[in-house]
Amino acid sequence: MYAQSFKELLVWQKSISLVEKIYLITEKFPKDETYILTSQIKRSAISIPANIAEGYKRRSTGQYKYFLAVSSGSVAELETHIIIAEKLYKNIDFADIKNNIDEVQKMLTSFTRKLRI
Repeated sequence: MYAQSFKELLVWQKSISLVEKIYLITEKFPKDETYILTSQIKRSAISIPANIAEGYKRRSTGQYKYFLAVSSGSVAELETHIIIAEKLYKNIDFADIKNNIDEVQKMLTSFTRKLRI
């Protein structure tokens, strides 16, 4: 069945949930990180569902795959930021976030493979 809206896509829904979790966990960061690592983490997380939505609306499989690739790149960027944060802030548990990142990445990879040009 074809989704009538990008909001019906499970990968989009999971990435929105990831953004919510990112906002909650970054509240635990020191205030001096607000405009540095916290900002970068939030931007890369927000980029994931935004690019899924933008690609969906392009209505071209080639362009859709391009935006899914951009979204996948944002997942890798987010994962890198979380690895850095985990090394800096050992008192914060990042396990759930890391699992969510892995799940979204796998879903994006699978979804992209299912699209045909």
